[in-house]
Amino acid sequence: DSGGSGFSLAATALPERRRPGGGRPRYEVVRELGAEEVRWFYREDRKTWKPFIGYDSLRIELAFRALGSGGGGGGAGEPAAVEPVCVRSGLYEVDVASAESYPVYWNQTEKIPVMRGQWFIDGTWQPLEEEESNLIEQEHLNRFKGQQLQESFDMEISKPVDGKEAIHSLKLSRNHVDWHSVDEVYLYSDATTSKIARTVTQKLGFSKASSSGTRLHRGYVEEATLEDKPPQTSHIVFVVHGIGQKMDQGRIIKNTAMMRDTARKVEEKYFSNLATHVEFLPVEWRSKLTLDGDTVDSITPDKVRGLRDMLNSSAMDIMYYTSPLYRDELVKGLQQELNRLYSLFCSRNPEFEEKGGKVSIVSHSLGCVITYDIMTGWNPVRLYEQLLQKEEEEELEERWMSYEEQRLLEELYVTKQRLREIEERLHELKASTISKPPVLKFKVENFFCMGSPLAVFLALRGIRPGTSGSQDHILPRTICNRLLNIFHPTDPVAYRLEPLILKHYSNISPVQIHWYNTANPLPYEHMKPSFLNPTKEATSAPDSESASAAPSPTTSPVMVRRHYGESITNIGKASILGAASIGKGLGGMLFSRFGRSSATPQTMETGKDGPEGDEKKATTVGTPPLPHSSSGFLEPTVELEHRIDFELREGLVESRYWSAVTSHTAYWSSLDIALFLLTFMYKQDQEETDKSNLDTL
Repeated sequence: DSGGSGFSLAATALPERRRPGGGRPRYEVVRELGAEEVRWFYREDRKTWKPFIGYDSLRIELAFRALGSGGGGGGAGEPAAVEPVCVRSGLYEVDVASAESYPVYWNQTEKIPVMRGQWFIDGTWQPLEEEESNLIEQEHLNRFKGQQLQESFDMEISKPVDGKEAIHSLKLSRNHVDWHSVDEVYLYSDATTSKIARTVTQKLGFSKASSSGTRLHRGYVEEATLEDKPPQTSHIVFVVHGIGQKMDQGRIIKNTAMMRDTARKVEEKYFSNLATHVEFLPVEWRSKLTLDGDTVDSITPDKVRGLRDMLNSSAMDIMYYTSPLYRDELVKGLQQELNRLYSLFCSRNPEFEEKGGKVSIVSHSLGCVITYDIMTGWNPVRLYEQLLQKEEEEELEERWMSYEEQRLLEELYVTKQRLREIEERLHELKASTISKPPVLKFKVENFFCMGSPLAVFLALRGIRPGTSGSQDHILPRTICNRLLNIFHPTDPVAYRLEPLILKHYSNISPVQIHWYNTANPLPYEHMKPSFLNPTKEATSAPDSESASAAPSPTTSPVMVRRHYGESITNIGKASILGAASIGKGLGGMLFSRFGRSSATPQTMETGKDGPEGDEKKATTVGTPPLPHSSSGFLEPTVELEHRIDFELREGLVESRYWSAVTSHTAYWSSLDIALFLLTFMYKQDQEETDKSNLDTL
């Protein structure tokens, strides 16, 4: 309770403190504004002022009062005495002395101005500029302090201001303020045009106040309470950028902000009953790296610089990553930034680890490959050493050579073997005495890849499909609980991961991501696999015998999506065609993606609209294309433990060619993706809560 703010008032339920005119009942006598009546605001990107939530505003106001400014401004304080105030779910801090806010977890050149609101414009509840506000407040207290307020709070309805004379007036630089009563205050612009308009309308019989005055309110529309606070963060998501960040270093911060804002909307709509919260943090690792300095820039011809800048900043990062000289720098850059952010978050939120807080990673583009390599510890040097050893062994066996050369080569081979053994023993001794810290300071719960080329990197490293449907084949569950690969159907950089685990999944369509506004969507784990191209011979089929000639729900091809006029439900029922399969060249890939309309559209029996229809469809879709039996039906075989490939539904009217250009960056503001991410994160949290409740019982 500082400066007579009275937290007992703050604890009162908000709805009772509002009135139809937008204002609120005040104290019975005019006195200085309480801390809960003042509201602090912040402004980003030169847009309108946004109010801080009650919990933040109240704490900023108390810090402001501690600074020694008092209720109405003026008077210098000791800036060093006041700690910065943590706001906006802990992502920002406010320095009250400089009236600025800045992010905690990333660097930002532009500071965010903050402002103390005392007087507000009717209707919009935007604050008056601080200088004017302070002058009006000072004048109001000088003239009316200690006076009774009118008891009826609907006076603007019962006694209109029309025709009332001002009982007090204050001249400001460009405006003036009239008090028609203690609680009826109007602001007028003193610009010449306003004066002319005011004179004309007054002659026509309109009052001065209604013609051009702006009604002002003292104190914000709702009181700030400490109860108006965000839920505690139970899950943090590190957002890792991919290629091209050299071109615009602030882009990952903007992209993460888009993703965070979109997720907030989804949380409010679907998860508002949960007392937990998912926080998104940008991982900006690229700008700290020096790499080649500006060598590549200096060898770029001038005339193509604009286009080349775009190419260099994206394609060059892939070239850097495949270069033995810079790969380590890229890996270390990302690894150190992830660990720095996690340590910083835990130091500011000590209860996060105590309460079993979880960490997921969302990576985009090349960021997926680097994140994967950090988690798995993949090292190209080891692969190269193995290849060299194999070559040496083959050379000893195959090539004709003199006795002396052979003897020396054998001696060299034995010495190298001995050297490796000594190195291994030394390594083991070191490992037993010094426990090596883990590469990452946290366990990854979910690894979401967006627009990811990871599959093609793995294919080129020699990973081939296996016989078990486990994620462990490419990413052990001990390292990361769940791997999910999200892509837009026309993203030219994205590849599928499932066919790298089980080959026949190249002929099974990726799971369709639900639209944000789908009513009662079928849970993802209940969605059955469906054909991508049933007419194509199954890759695992040993014979060429065709399946049943008559189309059945299990064999009829999926509907080609070119009927953009159809209802969302019908289009939603169509499965995906043409996702990039491993091993296709870029030309083939683009051809298969953009040449889809040449396929003959087949009619598909669609169930009734709505979720029941979807369920009906889900039960009629077939199992994966597998070796054929003599009966003509498909026999069941190995399925994936969990689906990994998830595909966004294409827009109803977007052009395929245009979306190929934009789709690689279209993930950040997608409501469908935000809902998808939160569905998986909240589902796990809910399952664990249910399990612990059962254990308690």
